[in-house]
Amino acid sequence: MLDQLEQLDRPDDSLDLKYVRKVFFVALNCGKTLMENGAETYRVEDTMYRIATYYGIENVQVFVTTTVIILSMNDYSLSQQVRITERNNNLEKVVNINDLSRRIVSGLNIEDALIELKKISDSKIFPMWLMVMFGGIAGSMFLMMFGGPIQDLAVTFIAAATGVFITEGIQRYTSIKFFTEVLAALMIALIANIYVGLGIGSNVDLIIIASVMPLVPGVPITNALREIIRGHFLAGTMKGVEAGLTAVAIGAGVGIVFVLVG
Repeated sequence: MLDQLEQLDRPDDSLDLKYVRKVFFVALNCGKTLMENGAETYRVEDTMYRIATYYGIENVQVFVTTTVIILSMNDYSLSQQVRITERNNNLEKVVNINDLSRRIVSGLNIEDALIELKKISDSKIFPMWLMVMFGGIAGSMFLMMFGGPIQDLAVTFIAAATGVFITEGIQRYTSIKFFTEVLAALMIALIANIYVGLGIGSNVDLIIIASVMPLVPGVPITNALREIIRGHFLAGTMKGVEAGLTAVAIGAGVGIVFVLVG
């Protein structure tokens, strides 16, 4: 049993401390970027560990949840905890960080890794108008997939675009997602009922269902299941609860309108 106990760590002078700090910076910020943009916790832990060990750092400990990242390089007495306060679903940044980690283990030196990490961090998200437009298009495509009539396409586009505009617009200024999603779903249901009442639309149910689809937390639900399957029960449960609250918010917003109208 003694060989399984943790040993006291002693400083390792085999690497320059400035070099180690650069590796620490790259590994920690790669993990932070992944976590903030929708990656799974096991992917974050694996990426950070691989980066550190490739650059020659041994005795690396990584702990990641949906709200906290802890990275320790015990041989060099380096440890830092980072809070994750913002979480989006920007899979472009996830792909770019994954590509950077593969390039690192293929021979990219630490100085070039720092430059590439800065480029990824400074990359801009899609402009608001583009997200709103494609939110409307996505809603319209869901209407067609559900077998809705052609005449409801315009109404669905407007309703879905409005929902995306509200969620993306308000969430840039506040972190209270639940009420933002309730308001977005409420506006979608209100628009659907108004246009159907005016005779412009025909099937209020399909319009609402198709329009709220861009708001449905598909990535968090998928990640929650993958986390649980991989044994990360804490992260999987937290992501599952977050996705469940979003679903409740959407249902509450639509329900409020039907209560008022009916």
